[in-house]
Amino acid sequence: MKTLTLKQPWAELVLQGRKKIELRKWNTNFRGNFFIHSSKVPDVDGMKKFGFDNLPNGFILGKANLFEVKKYLNDEEFDKDKDKHLATGDWGNFGFLLDDVKRVEPISARGQLGFWDFNPDKMREVDGQGTVGALP
Repeated sequence: MKTLTLKQPWAELVLQGRKKIELRKWNTNFRGNFFIHSSKVPDVDGMKKFGFDNLPNGFILGKANLFEVKKYLNDEEFDKDKDKHLATGDWGNFGFLLDDVKRVEPISARGQLGFWDFNPDKMREVDGQGTVGALP
């Protein structure tokens, strides 16, 4: 299944339903369900801004449906959706519109850039701490 890595607290905000648009600097033709993965390294400023101290990092934590991509052409359009993306323009001008968000039992996994494929049947342990990575 396709998977997208987000830094914390952004992954948690999506899972809570507070963040309904994920911003990226790149577009995608992908539409459909995907896993939400939290990167190993959190966004420290974001954690402080939203009042989080400790969130799980390096795990698949949920899934969502990407049903549309919105390209922001100007600041006015971007600012209208501020309550849905919760971010500044330096995160990108492509908004991935999300719905049908659900939590899943956390699965330790390595992330990658962009959308990447996660298949629990094709996993192997890569360190002694239970962290897994996809086979090539």
